[in-house]
Amino acid sequence: QVQLVESGGGLVQTGGSLRLSCGASGINFGIYTMVWDRQAPGKRRELVASITRSGTTNYANSVKGRFTITRDNAKNTVSLQMNSLKPEDTAVYYCTIPPYYWGRGTQVTVSS
Repeated sequence: QVQLVESGGGLVQTGGSLRLSCGASGINFGIYTMVWDRQAPGKRRELVASITRSGTTNYANSVKGRFTITRDNAKNTVSLQMNSLKPEDTAVYYCTIPPYYWGRGTQVTVSS
């Protein structure tokens, strides 16, 4: 059974930082591109960042220069370091292996 479990969300002030982590089990983690999505209230789900099995990264324009995605294939984990957070980053963040698997999400709230 595939499981993706996110952690690290919380409440932070504008300009602050958070680090999200996602642990994967039940899957050959190292072969998959890993993705962090987010969904804010009343908005469509959007891709935040992705990382291929070889470490190539891609970011939404809105987070470039502020967020960094990394992975540890030995530990089956993918992380998202979020710096210089803004209120518009407030959302539920999901760890995904599109299109098949996703976690329950972790709430990130940035206060102004």
